[in-house]
Amino acid sequence: MPYLFEKEDHAALREQVRRFAAKEIAPFAHAWEEAEEFPRELYGKAAAAGLLGLGHPEALGGTGGDLSHVLVASEELVLAGHSVGTCVGLGSLGIALPPILRLGNDEQKRRFVTPVLRGEKISALAITEPGGGSDVASLTTRAVRDGDHFVVNGAKTFITSGVRADFVTTAVRTGGPKHSGISLLVIERTTPGFHVSKKLKKMGWWASDTAELTFEDCRVPAANLIGEENEGFVAIMMNFVAERLALATQCVAIAELAFRQSLAYARERQAFDKPLTGFQVTRHKLAEMQTRIAAARALTGEVITRYLAGDEQPSLAAMAKNVATDMCSAVTDQAVQLHGGFGYMREQMVERLYRDARLYPIGGGTREIMNELIAKAEGY
Repeated sequence: MPYLFEKEDHAALREQVRRFAAKEIAPFAHAWEEAEEFPRELYGKAAAAGLLGLGHPEALGGTGGDLSHVLVASEELVLAGHSVGTCVGLGSLGIALPPILRLGNDEQKRRFVTPVLRGEKISALAITEPGGGSDVASLTTRAVRDGDHFVVNGAKTFITSGVRADFVTTAVRTGGPKHSGISLLVIERTTPGFHVSKKLKKMGWWASDTAELTFEDCRVPAANLIGEENEGFVAIMMNFVAERLALATQCVAIAELAFRQSLAYARERQAFDKPLTGFQVTRHKLAEMQTRIAAARALTGEVITRYLAGDEQPSLAAMAKNVATDMCSAVTDQAVQLHGGFGYMREQMVERLYRDARLYPIGGGTREIMNELIAKAEGY
């Protein structure tokens, strides 16, 4: 099957990531999923292989490239690593660091970005709150200025890598209601009053730790304010297009992996003295799966190409995400069906992929919110 990107440098990167994932992730993928975490040492190994630095400036310890290189690596981590949760956990820097890179000063970039790209620290992004869901503008975590510190009180939930993160890029309310009163603060886990209140148990993405965090009178240095006070909402919104394209890319990779597993199983599994591929119903089911993957891949690739050319359209990213998530849910469902009773067993990869796929119509903005973005952009 064709990939989203396959220029010469993408092909070389894909082979590099494939070797890394086949050696460092795939042999342990099932065990890490069952343990609900992967070893922290994997960050250092990924950094040494140049993977964490993709898309980041070399001056800060990155390895250069653009969003296409990041997405190629993400795609191959899923395809060759066989663990969506591990890919997601390693990739939490992709949503935690961009606000610092865009709005932070040189000292903040040196303190927070470089150690993460080296694999020495883990970063997370904390936006969602227990009572707010996707309504970012209604967040209630409060940061009150007190001299050269902010005093932070509140809670965040569904925080990817939140259990182990060394610091969290956190949306807080420093001003009035709605969009205009939101700021971004980097809160370090060593700050008194910073608590991982719960490690969340999820339907899928088991190897990726997910946390609920609480802040109780956390005194955060004002030097950790990213950008200007009360102007954090724009930085949060700037994150979303790239994040949604990354989620769409992961969906294409998950579905492709489920298809490959299903095709191999159908060729080997015997029923009524012939392989499953000997039945028209099986062949047609596989054809439908492959067709849906190709369609989602084409749309996602087109939107990413436009994004890289400077044509950043949030509504198109929302369309790509919805198409890819619907496709992924359908393909992984059919993969389980093709495997029959074995598809319902936890040791089967398609069972895990089916569960992993269910998050995508929710994460990064729900399917319903994507439709509302599209409707507003089109004026209906």
